[in-house]
Parts: sequence; C-alpha cells; structure tokens
Amino acid sequence: MPLPGVDRRRFLAATGSAALIALSGGLLPTRTARAQPLSTGSAEITILSDGNLVLPMGFAFPAVDQGELAKLLADNGMATDALLPDCNVTLARMGDRLVIFDVGAGANFMPSAGKLADSLAAAGVDPADVTDVIFTHAHPDHLWGLIDDFDELVFPNAEYRIGRAEWDFWSAPDAISRVPEDRQTFVIGAQNRFAAIEDRVIFIEGGQDVLPGIEAVATPGHTPGHLSFMIHGAEPVLIVGDAITNSVISFARPDWPSGSDQDPGLGAQTRLSLLDRLAADKARAIGFHFPHPGAGYVERSEGAYRYVPA
Repeated sequence: MPLPGVDRRRFLAATGSAALIALSGGLLPTRTARAQPLSTGSAEITILSDGNLVLPMGFAFPAVDQGELAKLLADNGMATDALLPDCNVTLARMGDRLVIFDVGAGANFMPSAGKLADSLAAAGVDPADVTDVIFTHAHPDHLWGLIDDFDELVFPNAEYRIGRAEWDFWSAPDAISRVPEDRQTFVIGAQNRFAAIEDRVIFIEGGQDVLPGIEAVATPGHTPGHLSFMIHGAEPVLIVGDAITNSVISFARPDWPSGSDQDPGLGAQTRLSLLDRLAADKARAIGFHFPHPGAGYVERSEGAYRYVPA
C-alpha cells in the first residue's frame, strides 16, 4: 500500500536518485546495452545489462579499515574513491516459460542504470513474452524497473514471485521508520510498485521449488527476505542476487560488513556460507553486481576466496 499523501512520481523524481547522485559527487558513468548467453543444460540463459551504479566508499563500506580497503582495491586495479558495480539481470528460457530474475532500476533511481529495456531489445526479447518475474529482493535496482513512465507494468503478462518475508518487511506500515533516513525512498518505491502487482503476486520461501527446475535458497542479511535461486541442470547456476555483491571485496574479505546490507552481521554470515557452498559444489554463480556478464566460479584462496569468471 502506498504511503498516504505521497505522489509517487513527484516524490521519486525529486528524491529517488538525488541522494545517491549527491553521494557520488554527480559522477555517473554509464554502460551500453549488453546481453550475454549461457546454458545450464536445462535452461538457456541470457544475462542482460541494466547499466551500472555509482557507490561512494562511504556508502558501500563505511565500517572497515579504509587503508586496507584502498590497498585491496588498488591491488586489483580498481578505483579507490567509488565502486561502479554492473547490474546484471538474468533471463532464463525453460521450455514454454521465459523467466526474468529482477527487473532492474527503471528510470527513477540513477541515470547510469535503467538500461534493461535496451538490452532486452538488443537480445530480441519482447517484454510481453516474459511469463514469470522472480525477485531476489526489493531494493530499487532490482525492483523499480517493474513499471514504465506511464505506471504500466513492463512485463504485462507475467506472474510475479517474491519471498513472503521480503514482501512483509517492505509493505509493513512502519517500514519507513525501520530503515536509515537516506533509504526511506526505497520503502516508498517498493510499496508503490508492490501495489501494481498485489493482485497477481505469488509468495515463495527458501527451500521451495518455485518453478520446475528452479529452487529458492534463503540468503537473508542484505535484506530480511533476500532469496537466491538455483537453476538446476547438467551445469547448474545460482542466481546470487546481492547475497554476494563484489567480485573482489566480498571474496577476499567476506567477513567485512557491507554498508548496503540491512543486517551486516547476518549478511556476512550468509556470504561466508554461500561462498563455501559454491566453492565446494563448483557451481557457477551469477552475481547481480559482478563485472558483466557476472557469471563465474568460486575458488578457495589463501584462507578466503577468489572469483573466477566463467
């Protein structure tokens, strides 16, 4: 349910991306539309670009040793003043179903993101053909692309699936008081987009087969009801979402608290468990914010882990 007295379009236009633009110093480098194919044996996967985010270090990792952080980034050829994570949206064709995991940021979050429509067009995909939309969680870069500039559903013929705990958290009447002030627009944006699908949403839980060949995996911490998804097949793939956010920092120092996690302690615990499982199973993972196309393997390395692109 939308918050009373709030005009969504005016409020989000004024504040939805403004806070992060200010945090980034106004620097918003952008990526072009891209799509990358991948196969599991049971699903034909296309990894689509929604552009990228710009996250200043004070937002991304505010509670870690900044000298150690800067060294880790520099040693891996990364900028030390801001993170520029890609946004990778996964599309899976499975028999007569066309499934998309998350829907990107849309036009109201950050100018460097919201490129999914261009990437779908580049891949020759009509949004009207998507049968199922599955959400990992309800942060803006994963949810706000649900509707277009006319408040119409971008994927009009799809069924929508999201974790019950995730829906309950963001739609609670007091949700806006349970997040930091600089993320209160996240709540308003989630509640208004939930209203667009409340008559067709299907609630899911970790451990459940949400569709044939797709298993939900509970990965809380980044948000209370965050889910990842295993697409089974001869070469299974785990859609990680934001349970693991950075292909360098999250692997080398998975214990570090992330500023983007709702519960940093639980987020670190989940991250460690997931990295350990992926390394042991030698399964591919698709990270929403890994370097595009975002698919790779996890290997153990010097007491921690490292990311190996597929």
